[in-house]
Amino acid sequence: MARKKRDYTYRSMRDEREYGFYWYSGLWRVIRPILVVVTSLVVIIGLLMTVWNKVYDEYLAPVDTANTAGVSFTVESGQSLSRVASNLEQADLIRSKTVFKYYCDFAGMGQKIQSGSYTLNQSMTMQEIADQLTKGDGNPLVRTITLIPGWTIEEFAAKLVSDGVLSDSTEFLNLCKTGEQFKDYYYISDVLATSNVSQRKYVLEGYLAANTYEVYTTATAEEIIRKLLSQTDNVFPAEMQTRAEELNMTMDQVLTLASLIEKEAKESDFAKVSAVFHNRLNQKIKLGSDVTIHYITGVRKMNLSSEDLQVQSLYNTYLYTGLPLGPICSPSEAAINAALYPDETYVAENYLYFCAKDPESGELYFSKTQAEHDQAVAIYAPLWKAYDESRGIE
Repeated sequence: MARKKRDYTYRSMRDEREYGFYWYSGLWRVIRPILVVVTSLVVIIGLLMTVWNKVYDEYLAPVDTANTAGVSFTVESGQSLSRVASNLEQADLIRSKTVFKYYCDFAGMGQKIQSGSYTLNQSMTMQEIADQLTKGDGNPLVRTITLIPGWTIEEFAAKLVSDGVLSDSTEFLNLCKTGEQFKDYYYISDVLATSNVSQRKYVLEGYLAANTYEVYTTATAEEIIRKLLSQTDNVFPAEMQTRAEELNMTMDQVLTLASLIEKEAKESDFAKVSAVFHNRLNQKIKLGSDVTIHYITGVRKMNLSSEDLQVQSLYNTYLYTGLPLGPICSPSEAAINAALYPDETYVAENYLYFCAKDPESGELYFSKTQAEHDQAVAIYAPLWKAYDESRGIE
């Protein structure tokens, strides 16, 4: 019996050893491919990291992470991405112009790089440099300028200086005064050919089209003037030329009449004022327009003195029959249309006079006869005097 017990014990131990071997063998068969895969991945990742570090160090890393000294860098207007990348490499701000160009193209930054003056440094990454160049240097490339209808050249020049567009108005005003620099525009050439042109306050008065424009921050006085003159073609197209010919008027005469209308009335009364002026012109009656006196003296007042009315100037429509020597401001498109298309009813009924009512409202009173006009003046003149006094004008 004891022998059998030993045999049993021996077999049990052998079975346990065999069982344990098979258990570990099965587990190894499961773990081994996993370990192979993991080891392979570690090796591959290691290789990739090595390659990446080499590529990053040679092409992508900042040139010198410890150097934060500013480096001036300029992107000129119109420069290509290739030229910008090449200049960055030459300035030792990036490691590879080729990689920088491909990065910008891939990131969609190629067309967004802005001209300007930048301060970069060698510690900046390629991405940081690209971001900075696409955001701009903080200095705008263009600025907006606005010429308000009814403004004179002198008012506009003062505005350009106050806005910092021009440092001084002298050159601008001189160019506008002679107009010689712009005779390549046919309508300026026509003005220069008119009689008494030398007596005009500014040859270009009325020809700088009232509008809002974008100009380069580096624009000169001449470039700004040309920008505005080019718009005149748009506000006085061929159909207006045809209409002017129907009225037996030149473009200069239309703009001159429109400038008076612009200054005399609110837009709602433009066509009526135009009708009065057309009637007086056709009947060879002096226009007697106060705004022409304002243009000569530079002072806008409602109650004109006898001295004001006698000031010697071809702009004075109280002394001279017909239109003044030239435009007295930049008229709006609405005023130009009114000059070409006066109110037909007021023309037919032969309205010849108008005067201001309450100066604050801008309303006008229209009359057909001198007697009616004199009566209206008697009623409203005290309001004009009070208005001038409130503004300190005698």
